[in-house]
Amino acid sequence: MEIISAIFFIAIFIFSAVLHEIAHGWTANALGDPTAKNEGRLSLNPLKHLDPIGLVLLPATLILLGGGFIFGWAKPVPYNPYNLRDQKRDPALVALAGPAVNLLIALVFGLSLRGLLVWQGLAINAYGQSFSIILAGIVWVNILLGVFNLVPIPPLDGSKILFSFLPAQADKFRFILERYGFIILIIFIFFGFTLLVPIMNLLFNLIVGQPFA
Repeated sequence: MEIISAIFFIAIFIFSAVLHEIAHGWTANALGDPTAKNEGRLSLNPLKHLDPIGLVLLPATLILLGGGFIFGWAKPVPYNPYNLRDQKRDPALVALAGPAVNLLIALVFGLSLRGLLVWQGLAINAYGQSFSIILAGIVWVNILLGVFNLVPIPPLDGSKILFSFLPAQADKFRFILERYGFIILIIFIFFGFTLLVPIMNLLFNLIVGQPFA
């Protein structure tokens, strides 16, 4: 992949991950926990959310290696679940907010891309083609972030949603999953990520009207 394309996709990934984290903090604040707000983490300034390894180095390495998969993380927003008004429901809502925002971004830009592709069918030009590539990148990265973070493996958001529905008798299972979650996640990335690709392709196709290429 060309350097310019790599920089472009890293930029998309950074801002998409930042919006993901802001969504967690904003939802927590709305539900009674102002921790992220008090620490200035509801800002759109990417420097406040920057994890040099997770948000820049790792995604850049994966893109340059051409593996077809972007993985990384922003600095998580601070969060105190004991401040939430509903201790059972609200943690799931906070966790769901991040992937939901990514999928909403994918929907908005995907529908824009669908309209652009219709327009290109009438008047194709280089500017329209370049812009469609930008939109496609935004849609794909946000679908990836949304779907991947819903996997129920700690520390991903899907695990927090899962835990909110588990009965108290499942505490032992939760403890084991949290203790070995990162190891399980690495194994999943290498051996199970392909299971998510058809889901991401389906969402892209449904939103845009054609497969991601």
